[in-house]
Amino acid sequence: MQITEALDRCPTDLLVDGAWRTAADGRRIEVRDPATTEALASVASGQESDALAAVEAAERALPRWAATPPRERSAVLRRAYELMTERAEYFAVLISAENGKALADARAEVGYAAEFFRWYAEEAVRLAGTVQHAPAGGYRILVDRAPIGVAVLVTPWNYPAAMATRKMGPALAAGCSVVLKPASDTPLTALAVGALMAEAGAPAGVVNVVPADRSGAVVGAMLAHPAVRKLSFTGSTEVGRRLLHGAADRVLSTSMELGGNAPFLVLADADVDAAVRGAMLAKMRNGGEACTAANRFYVHASVADEFTSRFAAAMAALKVGPGLAAGTEVGPLVNADTRDKVVELVEDAVARGARVRTGGRAPERTGYFYEPTVLDGVAPGSALLTEEIFGPVAPIVRFEDEAEAVRLANATEYGLVSYVYTRDLRRGLAVSGALESGMVGLNRGLVSDPAAPFGGVKQSGLGREGGHEGILEYTEAKYIATDW
Repeated sequence: MQITEALDRCPTDLLVDGAWRTAADGRRIEVRDPATTEALASVASGQESDALAAVEAAERALPRWAATPPRERSAVLRRAYELMTERAEYFAVLISAENGKALADARAEVGYAAEFFRWYAEEAVRLAGTVQHAPAGGYRILVDRAPIGVAVLVTPWNYPAAMATRKMGPALAAGCSVVLKPASDTPLTALAVGALMAEAGAPAGVVNVVPADRSGAVVGAMLAHPAVRKLSFTGSTEVGRRLLHGAADRVLSTSMELGGNAPFLVLADADVDAAVRGAMLAKMRNGGEACTAANRFYVHASVADEFTSRFAAAMAALKVGPGLAAGTEVGPLVNADTRDKVVELVEDAVARGARVRTGGRAPERTGYFYEPTVLDGVAPGSALLTEEIFGPVAPIVRFEDEAEAVRLANATEYGLVSYVYTRDLRRGLAVSGALESGMVGLNRGLVSDPAAPFGGVKQSGLGREGGHEGILEYTEAKYIATDW
């Protein structure tokens, strides 16, 4: 599919109460192609009044949707899965165009995104409560699960389809109505998802989509509305902290999927070939623009030379180019700020003595590109080891003592995901248990799965998305004391 065809099909206004409408003040967001910096389209930029209209539409739609039989809610989600699967190339082209990622990565994202609709179509009919005798006798403890209410979903630019479906799927399955506020860099995909949900049978007002370039003010207005009972946010820890402050005023339930600083440990007995394959996946999936991306590589000294040379060769072989171009494996970063941050992080590490094994620069070409980069001998205190890179850069640190590697891996405020490579399962499980992260890839470079609980510890977030745990985030436990 050509980009012009995809853009022609994609809505560009706000979806509020089942209708497409312009922003209250006519304001629009210009969406740019990160590979060319040229404008792709403009979409309506919602203001506070637009967001509040969406919340009120969701409030009106909530009672009927919550009372809809689970099998019917399931059918809507199943139809959404089928439609997204049928139109996979349309969504992939939109994602690649506005986000910049290689088309192969965009296609993978669409498949991943669709699976959340299928998984939660199945979970919708399996949301069970419990009943038991009270231990003291005399009555029963009946616990039901009720939809929490209107949910505000705030999603990032790096996975514009998957982050929307990962939140929307469980919310709708539980019986909640939603307002989706996508990132202003990538609103087209979210609007396409909104149109798809309407076609799949979601009643008017159940799914609302409000792009906005004044995110703080717009989200803040929604959180202050008495109908809103849930905030689900994926993004930086810095923004997450501010949203938690705002949510505290109304004691809102919050789910936070925040920043990461994932360590990738290669132990002395690791299969180096497997570790390099895993490193390529953990680092370069989505061009490194993922909270789950391996951020720090701790490699045992006995295998460090072999691992580093093979890893650098694999990174150097990647083809960099526009996301939609044939054969591209690494597209541009999403915007100039993201590219410039990567430049600064690498320059800081090199100034502290790191050796560039491949890459290490932004090529002189139009667009927000950065070469796949491997740095060896990265010094303690380098910003690369403490900040989330969000780009195709891999810093390598050598270690001698396994306990020291675990200590270094845990020496961060983040705790989303860790990766461990070893031939010894007992050792791998022991190290996995010692790592302070919500997820561990043991001899795997990929952990994301719609059927698994995704989330972190420490300042990487609150709650879980995916798995059965994901739907529970959108429910309240209601206890009824009774006897019969």
